[in-house]
Amino acid sequence: MKAKIGIITASDRASAGIYEDLSGKAIIDTMKDYLSSDWEPVYRVIPDIQEDLEHTMIELADQEQCCLIVTTGGTGPAKRDVTPEATENVCEKMMPGFGELMRQVSLQYVPTAILSRQTAGIRGQSLIVNLPGKPKSIRECLDAVFPAIPYCIDLIDGPFLKCDDNVIKAFRPKSK
Repeated sequence: MKAKIGIITASDRASAGIYEDLSGKAIIDTMKDYLSSDWEPVYRVIPDIQEDLEHTMIELADQEQCCLIVTTGGTGPAKRDVTPEATENVCEKMMPGFGELMRQVSLQYVPTAILSRQTAGIRGQSLIVNLPGKPKSIRECLDAVFPAIPYCIDLIDGPFLKCDDNVIKAFRPKSK
């Protein structure tokens, strides 16, 4: 059975067709690089509206049964940036270590990384991870946190994700 991975781009302009969504496509391309197991993307481009974000996260977790939902956009301090709030509202457990590590990595490249409010959480059998909006930053952040994602999905009874070890190594504890 193919694992499903949800990709949500939160962007008023991309959802209105004013410009192409490069960020969502960058996430899909990165997943293609990382994963050697069968998976399929469930891709949505929606406006920066908290209610829409929450509805889409719930749909991808509960109806589509995505084991991983990755968002891009809406994590800054601007008034329309509401992705972390939506994530917190739909999750049963928050996973703050993801945001902490992503900010730490991003600070190596830009001093404005401290303005990012990325977070992650668990809804049922889905891990939801907020990423920044720029394709280059998306890859930098995913390179940092993805090694822990397959094991996290194991722990919430999701599908077994296999990585291409030549690209990224997933960490799983050695069994006894």
